[in-house]
Amino acid sequence: MKTGKMMGEFAKYTSMSVLGMVAISCYILADTFFVSKSLGTNGLAALNLAIPIYNFIHGTGLMLGMGGATRFTISKSCGDRKGADEMFTHTVWMGVLFSLLFAAVGIFASEPITALLGADRDIFEMSNIYLKVLLLFAPAFVFNDILLCFVRNDGNPQLAMAATVCGSFSNIVLDYVFMFPLGMGIFGAVLATGMAPAIGIAVMAPHWLRKEKGFHAVRTSLQGELVKVNLSLGFPSLLAQLSSGVVMIVFNAIILRIAGNTGVAAYGVIANIALVVVSIHTGIAQGIQPLVSREYGKNDGQAARRFLRYAMVSMLALSAAIYLGIFCFADPIARIFNSEGNEELQRIAVTGLKLYFTSVAFVGYNLILSTYFTSVERALPAHLTSLLRGLLLIVPLAFLMSAAWGMMGVWLTFPVTELLTAVLGAWLDRKGEGKRP
Repeated sequence: MKTGKMMGEFAKYTSMSVLGMVAISCYILADTFFVSKSLGTNGLAALNLAIPIYNFIHGTGLMLGMGGATRFTISKSCGDRKGADEMFTHTVWMGVLFSLLFAAVGIFASEPITALLGADRDIFEMSNIYLKVLLLFAPAFVFNDILLCFVRNDGNPQLAMAATVCGSFSNIVLDYVFMFPLGMGIFGAVLATGMAPAIGIAVMAPHWLRKEKGFHAVRTSLQGELVKVNLSLGFPSLLAQLSSGVVMIVFNAIILRIAGNTGVAAYGVIANIALVVVSIHTGIAQGIQPLVSREYGKNDGQAARRFLRYAMVSMLALSAAIYLGIFCFADPIARIFNSEGNEELQRIAVTGLKLYFTSVAFVGYNLILSTYFTSVERALPAHLTSLLRGLLLIVPLAFLMSAAWGMMGVWLTFPVTELLTAVLGAWLDRKGEGKRP
């Protein structure tokens, strides 16, 4: 394939994917902004304690969508239409099962989970409301993620992007309407967030309802092998989101001990901006996934590696711009979410922004490389890098570094973890060169 055509495909898929992922990340960022304006520091703390559950739901949707869509693309590239349809059908059934599980947790277990997350008397009710409603909307989040992946991999990245942008824009508008003119408080914030993916699904209807689409639900019994393939290929996507939730829970517990609710509110500012920053890199990674999987299905390793190089160069350029912007504008960024003018919150957040986001290039490298491993069915290195950055390194480092250096140690835990993981990822990638991609 000619270089110009490859670069055009790369630009098309990644730009659409980045815009879509940024729009999804704005679901929670919009909540953070309006909650900070309406409910102040306690509202921010309550929201931040509940957000990890969003990571679990979104991670499940991405796991099913990325795993299913990866196998779908490979099967379609090999001319196996039946296998492609069976993979889509299995993904839908697993989406139903996980959605019912999340909804049941929301109905029967939201209060004990809220207590487990560390909500005190001042913020318990707000955290519980946000958590319960979020879980009840889990089916919309899960199926929005699944359909986004399949629609994008079925050659329609523009519609996938349009769906996420429309959902995000509606969330922003509804956040304002529900929280200010209607005065619905934190319930209004989470209601707006829950409605956004449902709107996204509706926007994608012209594709997933038409008969000419590349994926169809077919009559088939659940096959253990297909379930295993879906979960194996999608697990790194789940782990990336799952680890974000676990890290937030751990960081919240540590910060509550060091700086109380104000510290948690400051971390909420950083964590929500991190959602947007990470979504940019995730968008690049997901943008190359169908292209790399297609070339892998054709047994063209050189083309697959070229798409990986395009992604890495783009990521490095964006990372430099992102960190420069955060470093130079850390103070005004923090003030956007500091409606009460809390000077302690401002000080903690500004320092955190400058230290935490030194990780930005390492995060991008790890996310793109992990997705590349998944796209070429190298599940083991994808799982290993995801586990290291998500759980095995960051959790013990958080306790050790916070004990040694307090809040500075908390902020530096993330970049240190991502750097160590990037070194291992580079070694695994180099070790795998020369083999079929």
